[in-house]
Amino acid sequence: MNIIKSLFDHRRSNSLAARLRRKRFSLFRELAGKVERPIKILDVGGTADFWEKTGFLKDEPNVTITLYNLLANPSGLPQLEPVAGDARDMSRYPDDHFDIVFSNSMIEHLGEFEDQRRCASEMMRVGRRYFVQTPNRYFPIEPHFLYPYFQLYPARLKAFLLWKANIGWYPTATWEEAWETATSVRLMTKSELARLFPQARIIDEKYLGLVKSFTAIGGW
Repeated sequence: MNIIKSLFDHRRSNSLAARLRRKRFSLFRELAGKVERPIKILDVGGTADFWEKTGFLKDEPNVTITLYNLLANPSGLPQLEPVAGDARDMSRYPDDHFDIVFSNSMIEHLGEFEDQRRCASEMMRVGRRYFVQTPNRYFPIEPHFLYPYFQLYPARLKAFLLWKANIGWYPTATWEEAWETATSVRLMTKSELARLFPQARIIDEKYLGLVKSFTAIGGW
């Protein structure tokens, strides 16, 4: 399990997760380079730490990024604006308010498909372009809980494993915590993601010939 954890720990610069993230972000950087400055980016579920590590803002004085999360965590960087809100309802923003909507491994944390659909609809509404990544439901290792095919188990079995085995990135002390965690993540198939973003180009991100995640790209 420690080997699996090291592979999926994006904080380790040489991990599989970090390498794939860098490759994915290089594509985003290329696409963003085609957009006339100044540009406004909305990162749904993003963090200041993520953008600091990419180094993106060092060379981009005419870029501002809104970090949209349930809690507005101070960033300390003038180009990053933390905003608290619900990803399913961004009615504070008018249509096409942002040049780019970016999201990395967030939409699967909306536990029901209808919630994911509402989020995707809002992303497409408030942004002229979007770049949305999410893990593949059928990749053998579930990336949040680091357990083989965990995403396919019944909810009660998932909660039991979280409660008793202390697996993945989310330690739980009680059954209630385990149940909430187990039901808070819903990975998607490629066809489901295509339903959410019908005009998107869906890119497969592969490891050892297996599709680890998908990225929906639209507006370019």
